[in-house]
Amino acid sequence: MEPTNKSNSINLGLYLGATLAAIVVLIYAVNLDLMVEWWFSVALLAVVIAFGIVAAKRAKNNNGGFISFKEAFVNYFITITLGTAISTVIGIVIFNVIDPEAATHLNEQILLKSKQMMERFGMPQEAMAAALDEASKKDNFSIGSQLQSYVFSLALYAVIGLIIALIVKKTDTSKA
Repeated sequence: MEPTNKSNSINLGLYLGATLAAIVVLIYAVNLDLMVEWWFSVALLAVVIAFGIVAAKRAKNNNGGFISFKEAFVNYFITITLGTAISTVIGIVIFNVIDPEAATHLNEQILLKSKQMMERFGMPQEAMAAALDEASKKDNFSIGSQLQSYVFSLALYAVIGLIIALIVKKTDTSKA
C-alpha cells in the first residue's frame, strides 16, 4: 500500500473520529435521550460506513482506478478503526469522567426501551422480569463495556468492509 493511500485513510479516520465525536457531544448537550433511539445508531452506522467507502474509493483513484481486494479492505479498515477509536475515547471520557450521571440516566432509558420492546413482542412477564433484572446489572457505559462494544463493532464493520472491498476492487487485466 502506498504511503499516499495510508495517509489518506488516516486523515479520513481522523475526520470520521472528529465527526462522530462532534455528533456525540452535540447530542449529549442537546438531548441525551436521542442516544438510545434505534435510528441514531443506524445513522452513526451509515456515517461510519460512508467514510470507509470513501477511503476505499480514494485509494482506488490513487492507484489509477485499480485496487486489490486487500488494499481496498485495508484502507477501509484503517479509516473505520481510527475514527471509531476516537469516538470510543470521547464516550469513555464523557460517561466515566465528566458526567457519570448521564451514563446512569442512559442505562435507565435502555432498560425502559428494552421493556417496551419486550412488551410489544408479547414476552411473558416472568421472562421479561428475568431479562430486565439481568440487564439492570450491566453498565453499558463503563470503560470495559465501551471497549467491548468497540471490538464488537469493529467485527461488524470488518464484515461490511469485506463486502465493500469486493465491490470496490478492480484488477488491471492488461498486466497479465
